[in-house]
Amino acid sequence: MTSRIEHRAAFTAPAATVHARLVDRAFLESRLRAIGGKDATLVDLETTGETVRYRLRQGIDSTKLPSAIRTIVKGDLVVERTETWRPATQGFTGTTKATVTGVPGEVNGTYTLTTTPTGSELHTAAEVKVRIPLIGGKIESAIATHIHDLLTAEAAFTESQ
Repeated sequence: MTSRIEHRAAFTAPAATVHARLVDRAFLESRLRAIGGKDATLVDLETTGETVRYRLRQGIDSTKLPSAIRTIVKGDLVVERTETWRPATQGFTGTTKATVTGVPGEVNGTYTLTTTPTGSELHTAAEVKVRIPLIGGKIESAIATHIHDLLTAEAAFTESQ
């Protein structure tokens, strides 16, 4: 089973300005300090031509996990998240991939950042896949909800900068 995530965020700044924030080392480090979770860190950031790739490590305290996840994972979760951004005809596109320690599965998604008449919009489409019989769907749903909430918090942080 797979859980889908759809998220849209509107910004008052044009796509180029928002993109510049999203791939800036100081911005990413500041966002991680503010809302990145336990032991959050920017592991690496590299630019090759017009493509920017970075990897984040974010922790989720075990006390904040649903009981279904606590039954299979002992301790805190560590999420490794890689994002890649590049220019597109109408703004910017990106991909994301995330894995969670101790959970057999992954999150894969795409980003589209476009300029709108009032600023810009970031659309995220992703899928959460957890390969655990019987309770995988419940875990996927919990992860999808956490990701949606995180995307909302990250968008609010980005807009406030």
